[in-house]
Amino acid sequence: MKTYIMIDIGGTKIRAAVFPARGITALHVKRIRTQCENQSSLERLIELIHRIWPKKHRVVAIVIAVPGLLDLNKGMVLSAVNIPGWINLPLKQIIEGKFKTPTYLGNDASFAAYGEWRHGAGKGHHNLIFLTISTGIGGGIIINDRLLTGSRGFATELGHVTIQPKGPICSCGHRGHLEALASGTAISKYVQKKLTRGGKSTLNAFHPPTAKQIATAAQQGDLLAKKAFNRAGKFLGIAIANYLHIFNPTCVILGGGVSLSGDILFKPLNRSLAQNILNPEYLHKVVITPAKLKDDAGLIGALEYVRDFSKTK
Repeated sequence: MKTYIMIDIGGTKIRAAVFPARGITALHVKRIRTQCENQSSLERLIELIHRIWPKKHRVVAIVIAVPGLLDLNKGMVLSAVNIPGWINLPLKQIIEGKFKTPTYLGNDASFAAYGEWRHGAGKGHHNLIFLTISTGIGGGIIINDRLLTGSRGFATELGHVTIQPKGPICSCGHRGHLEALASGTAISKYVQKKLTRGGKSTLNAFHPPTAKQIATAAQQGDLLAKKAFNRAGKFLGIAIANYLHIFNPTCVILGGGVSLSGDILFKPLNRSLAQNILNPEYLHKVVITPAKLKDDAGLIGALEYVRDFSKTK
């Protein structure tokens, strides 16, 4: 039987799954931590592929979703902020050399967008935007039923658009990016800064509080926590208004842990979006919705992308 190995690399864990030639139900799934003291992340990735390799089935392709900037033409990871040492890494060449199997790379958020389009919240739409809001912010875009990648695969770094030129420093080193204003990390930093300046909150017990803890506090009425999510929602609304002006989709999907916060995020986001949109017609019949596939979006998207890609060759 023909099978595919899908890998989804995150800053904290690597997930691997073996899928059959048809369907989206994995035959086998394994996960490990991305980093440890005795092995590099690359060594751990190679070990995981060895561990999940099916003994009785033929692997026709390996697909790797990477959280970073990729040169798809060269099969190279140019940078991955959360994975030490992954700078100008020829990952495609390394994996193909080790396993003698065709290997494909893709941005993790772009693959997640593809998964949500094929099987999740974006099913039936021809033009959509996907944002994953977690530790950082990533994105993927479908235009006229095609994944937007750009000339070299650099496209749709939606978390690294400048919203506030003199704003806080982003993980990439620049100021005022959306990621520095509305990610889970940004929400946590904002609250911690207020607490160190004497702000009153039930969150004083946490050092520092996580975005999930802040969301819980906001839902329970904590004023500082609510202010943090109002702020994040405001900046997301500004960014999404910009995206709608450029891409004119019918669906905007929000994934990642922060998107699970519910109305405390979506209400200020929708309010800000309405205030910043050029014309209300941009919002006509536009669906703004949480993602459906959750952690499986990247794996499923990578699987369907390589299947569709192989059909066009």
